[in-house]
Amino acid sequence: MTSGLEGLLIAWGIVTGIFLILLFYRSALTRQEDDQLFIDDTASSRATEQSQLIAKVNKINPLVKVVGATSGGMILVIAGWAVYIGLNSVQP
Repeated sequence: MTSGLEGLLIAWGIVTGIFLILLFYRSALTRQEDDQLFIDDTASSRATEQSQLIAKVNKINPLVKVVGATSGGMILVIAGWAVYIGLNSVQP
């Protein structure tokens, strides 16, 4: 393998690791989310917690999409580069 391809594989591994961490974090946040409607004032603190939780999830969603798309794009570039190297190394 060429050193450029190895470096790209390492970068892809780091980006994919960050992507997985973000997915696990978002999953942990949404696990605490309730599907309830809080009507009375006694549950207002719980409603505030839920709205803060939803704000966190909405804040992290675009980051998850960008990092996931970057990881997917990088693996496509790596695959293309590997095919290119493989085709150029064939002796006629």
